[in-house]
Amino acid sequence: MKALKILGLVLMAILLILAIVPFLIPIPKLENVQPVEALADTDSQFIEVNGIKVHYKISGSGEPVMILLHGFGASTFSWREVLQPLSQYGTVVAYDRPAFGLTERPMPEEWQDENPYALTSQDDLLLGLMDQLGIQKAILVGNSAGGTVAVYTALQHPERVLSLVLVDAAIYQSGGANTLLRTLFKLPQVDRLGPWFVRQIQDWGMNMLNSAWHDPGKITPEITAGYRKPLQGENWDRALWELTKAQGDAGLASQLDQLTLPVLVISGDDDRIVPTRYSVQLQSDLPDAQLVVIPTCGHVPQEECPQEFLNAVTAFISH
Repeated sequence: MKALKILGLVLMAILLILAIVPFLIPIPKLENVQPVEALADTDSQFIEVNGIKVHYKISGSGEPVMILLHGFGASTFSWREVLQPLSQYGTVVAYDRPAFGLTERPMPEEWQDENPYALTSQDDLLLGLMDQLGIQKAILVGNSAGGTVAVYTALQHPERVLSLVLVDAAIYQSGGANTLLRTLFKLPQVDRLGPWFVRQIQDWGMNMLNSAWHDPGKITPEITAGYRKPLQGENWDRALWELTKAQGDAGLASQLDQLTLPVLVISGDDDRIVPTRYSVQLQSDLPDAQLVVIPTCGHVPQEECPQEFLNAVTAFISH
């Protein structure tokens, strides 16, 4: 009995430490950050949608309208090689999804309604952007997690989506935390340390960038700088943490048979983020889809293999 009492006291002490220590760890302030407007490019534009100032770029005119949705850790920068060429075929809009790029990063104390980083809110933001720009129907081009948003929007609002281009899309592995982790993330102790943890993307994020390319040797210092630039914006760490807490399994795989619109699935043959076999499966699970696999290419073919990407997309939209 004495041993059990000692064990009980030890466990209580451990729990007490775990409950208190996180509040005692000093979290240094972010250094060298500035308002996102100060980081804007010459072709950057900002528009308020659902109370959030959204950063976007637009090129071309007329129809069809193509809306480009980037993946996790990316921004409009990831479409730099293809935005202008695609604008020869219609209007092209690329925008920064919440928590990324130069789009405003609302904080929890500023929210009036739903978490703006949740998938449902991202869908609302996309539709709001279309409304603000006078776009009734568009081709959604989604890379990785951007493909998740594209498919979700097409399922919820098929009347607003002309077709889909899913580029190494995260459908079967949507990247969200499971229920247990999301519960842990919301504990005050974990929530306080969360932004500090995600700051490590400055290091492991560059490793992820290398993994996204078949040939990391093609990643120039300018490309690295383009990916790092949004990490100079105010509250980028807190916003990324709020996104992490909000993400869960979108449950899209079981609904793919409802997508009867035309779909082009594109994958690099050496995707180490969303393995190519998932894109092959995606094409098979969709009622009306075609597949293009680009040789010697990774997770971001619009960057690493832009001409092959453009050939596939322009052939699809010209049908």
